[in-house]
Amino acid sequence: MQQSAHPNIYLFNPTCEYAVGNGNASWHPNKILQKMEADLATLPLYFAAENDFVIVPDLPESEFFKHLQKVGITPPHFVTEKQLQNSPPEQIGQLKPWGWSPAVHKRLENLKPKCQTEFKNTPVFNWKPEYRELYSKKFALQILHQLVDNYQSPNFIGENEITEVCKTQDQIEKLLAKWDKLMVKAPWSSSGRGLQPITKQPIHDKVWEKLLGIVKEQGYAIVEAFQNKELDLAFQFELKAGKINFLGTSNFSADKKGQYLGNSLNGLPDELDKDVKGFAEEMSLLIVPALKKEIGKSELAKNYEGFFGVDTLIFRDENNTLKINPCLEINVRHNMGLLSLYLEKFIAPTKKGRFRMFYNPKQYFADFCQQMNHDYPLVLEKEKIISGFFPLTAYSKSTQFGAYILV
Repeated sequence: MQQSAHPNIYLFNPTCEYAVGNGNASWHPNKILQKMEADLATLPLYFAAENDFVIVPDLPESEFFKHLQKVGITPPHFVTEKQLQNSPPEQIGQLKPWGWSPAVHKRLENLKPKCQTEFKNTPVFNWKPEYRELYSKKFALQILHQLVDNYQSPNFIGENEITEVCKTQDQIEKLLAKWDKLMVKAPWSSSGRGLQPITKQPIHDKVWEKLLGIVKEQGYAIVEAFQNKELDLAFQFELKAGKINFLGTSNFSADKKGQYLGNSLNGLPDELDKDVKGFAEEMSLLIVPALKKEIGKSELAKNYEGFFGVDTLIFRDENNTLKINPCLEINVRHNMGLLSLYLEKFIAPTKKGRFRMFYNPKQYFADFCQQMNHDYPLVLEKEKIISGFFPLTAYSKSTQFGAYILV
């Protein structure tokens, strides 16, 4: 990473969408999400330069620094929030939380005066109420309509299958009659949380309670046809001064319920069907410039600066033909797909790997790492991983969440 003259400050707050949806600057995630943020707090180190700071609840042990040096990483400074409040750097380049929200603005507010003028002039330096909708899945739907209208590709999702916004049980039932299976999403949510697949009818009372809970809490629900999925692809971009730069494509995997599992590293997995691979490559050539153009003239280009990822979905329709939803969601923040692009440099270029998240309520991350180190010992060549297991986040005896690479 390039070093800037003044250190940047990083913070891992992946619950930022919920905070945006809630809108209250005093919002806090629930216990389990707080635990996730705390356990994975060291993750932004892969974006940071040596002179930057990463905010953590507890400082990692020296073992972790030695571990990172194996792959040639000189880590940034880790600081607790208290240390940062008591002795902040004299000057700060930028504040770089995982994602913006009213809550994170409040949390970092006393560091703002020390930031450089260039950062103070960006649209992310202060939160405005009108930003809220840009972080919603409804904004992605607006871009999807523009793509379908302006780039009439036969490979795009059909007009009759485009996502809809629902505010009542009646509207959801109509779509169920039309599509048979649904995926219902909270407008502000991330990493596959706030999702409810509906694959069986009639809908159970408990499920209705959850669906109508989303509507009550966030004002509406996002409803999609449940597709016969082949591949999840995300296009990663950076937006700076209204200009969009394409950074690369990431391939992620999610479970049946849509919860995020991990990413492929160094290209699509070898076992992937050749047709799907070819289709993905061909579609990327069309969709990336189209997204740059449509998002480039949207409100997001004027009111945001930083990273964002666009999730797409490749699926087979009822005739078994490959189709793509070219803009399923827009993640206006750092995201795991972006991180996976940064992690590829630690792997030997000829090798493929997986970036994975760990959470198992019955096992601690430390015990999992011990087992994996035994089963998949790390093999390095010139500080590049040839094969084996490499944990990415610091851990102690009570760590429940973790992230790792397996090559």
